[in-house]
Amino acid sequence: MDYQKLGFKCGLEIHQQLETHKLFCECPSLVNDTSRPDIIIKRKIRAVAGETGEVDKAAAFEKQRNRTFIYEACKTSSCLVELDEEPPHDANEEAVKTALEISLLLNATPVDQIQFMRKTVIDGSNVSGFQRTALIATDGYIETSKGRVGIPTICLEEEAAKKIKAENNTVTYRLDRLGVALVEIATDASIKDPEHAKECASILGMALRSTGKVKRGIGTIRQDVNVSIAGKSRVEIKGFQELRSMPLVIANEVKRQIELKEPKPEVRKANIDGSSEFLRPMPGAARMYPETDVKPITITKEMVGSIVIPELLTEKAEKLEKKYNLNADLAKEVIDSDFDFEGFVKMFPKIEASFIASVITAYPKELKRRYNLEPEKVSGNDFKDILSYLNDGKIAKEAVIELMADAASGKKLDIARFSAVSDDKLKNELRKVVNENKGASLNALMGEAMKKFRGKADGKKIMELLKVLLEQ
Repeated sequence: MDYQKLGFKCGLEIHQQLETHKLFCECPSLVNDTSRPDIIIKRKIRAVAGETGEVDKAAAFEKQRNRTFIYEACKTSSCLVELDEEPPHDANEEAVKTALEISLLLNATPVDQIQFMRKTVIDGSNVSGFQRTALIATDGYIETSKGRVGIPTICLEEEAAKKIKAENNTVTYRLDRLGVALVEIATDASIKDPEHAKECASILGMALRSTGKVKRGIGTIRQDVNVSIAGKSRVEIKGFQELRSMPLVIANEVKRQIELKEPKPEVRKANIDGSSEFLRPMPGAARMYPETDVKPITITKEMVGSIVIPELLTEKAEKLEKKYNLNADLAKEVIDSDFDFEGFVKMFPKIEASFIASVITAYPKELKRRYNLEPEKVSGNDFKDILSYLNDGKIAKEAVIELMADAASGKKLDIARFSAVSDDKLKNELRKVVNENKGASLNALMGEAMKKFRGKADGKKIMELLKVLLEQ
């Protein structure tokens, strides 16, 4: 499709959880609290008029559903603030500073004063019937392969509760996630096409991870997309399962708008197959009104000046690529891993940096693919112990993945079966392999040798010795 000719407009809203305690209380942000609920409450929620004196369309729509909401709470992750039985505490100072750091990283200008507002939300995801949100910075931007994309607003807000189930006219939520500090980044509508939207979301995600102060994992970052074409209303699409599905969902929405004579402004849910479905009418300005329980925060020059803008992960990857002679993709994966790559390189100087990079990035995937094991079960200490054995010459490179598989299976690390073979013994044994397989190809001999020495000798060394023996 010729998106420019269609009058394509697209903007993103990125929602990222911050790695700190909750925004308006001291409860930890355990977004997946495994404790059994200590408290269960049941409520009805009604819509109220916003600052304009009108009830928001989306809120009115939810009110008509007349649903009952059940909330489960754990003392380990929720308090009276989440239950809306106690006023919010002062805004989390660490969260505010992190939001300012993200704003500066995205070239935005912080506001002079942070004033929290209430945004009417009565789908049950907020016990109070509203979400607290505040403008932090304006007029930012990112550079992309297709030009600069503006970031008009960056906000700090509280995360919603987590939906557990919906039965008949009753919806159940857990409150462990409610109140977690969340940064919302909104781009302008200058995104050129569906693939460009994916690129922008990827750049923003990278910038957020560069701070080292955001949560990682499934559900900790969410992307919403606003899409329209000339003569048609804006539609917001929520609930992307993964970033790579974004172009397909956007392309299908454009096709849907082309086929419809009068698409209404609405919020839709992204489906796994690339389609979308109606959720509710598009909310408007009527849902906002001032928050009177939270004090305004004045942003001083000293506060902004004290913030150290972090180095982007892409810049760090380029440095690693040059310093350790890594390929570009491997360097990016190293940066995105949870391990201290450079710390490992210093700790184990006898191991090539590129091999260490592969161990912490590619080997966990190999565990999943080849052994059907969960790589998360291999602890940081397991990695250190295994690399230490290799560095000390107690095992060969080929034993690393085998020992990782043992660790992932819950077995004790036993290197006895992987004791390295001396060069003289290896050469004698390989000579036997050659004599017993007269006329076999080098690859066939290599296969036979690896049956005996996998994990006990370096594959590269075996190959070199076999070549020498074949030439004799």
